[in-house]
Amino acid sequence: MSQGLRRFHVGDRMSEMTIHNGTVYLAGQIAEDGSQDIRGQTAQVLASIDKLLTEAGTDKAHILRCQIFIKDLADFAAMNEVWEDWVAPGDAPPRATVQANLARPEWKIEMVVTAAL
Repeated sequence: MSQGLRRFHVGDRMSEMTIHNGTVYLAGQIAEDGSQDIRGQTAQVLASIDKLLTEAGTDKAHILRCQIFIKDLADFAAMNEVWEDWVAPGDAPPRATVQANLARPEWKIEMVVTAAL
């Protein structure tokens, strides 16, 4: 491992988070309960993001950007309702949202976050 590089929750295929030079990189976060609707899955994903950022020593006010992959753009408005209740007021990060086929059919959303320490 190179100096200044820390990986968290390392598995055979991937790490859940890497910190390097004051930047936190999260793997794509998905809902643990795929039976939930888009609101429920979005809330689960955001809770996972909060948990990882806290573990890194930062928070959602320090998100540099967020990439959102959503299975069905018909769910965009409902996802945004949950997002807007969660995002730090005055600190909404740059964001991109695209429709995508996700790795499992029950997943409705996946988010990838980059944040500052």
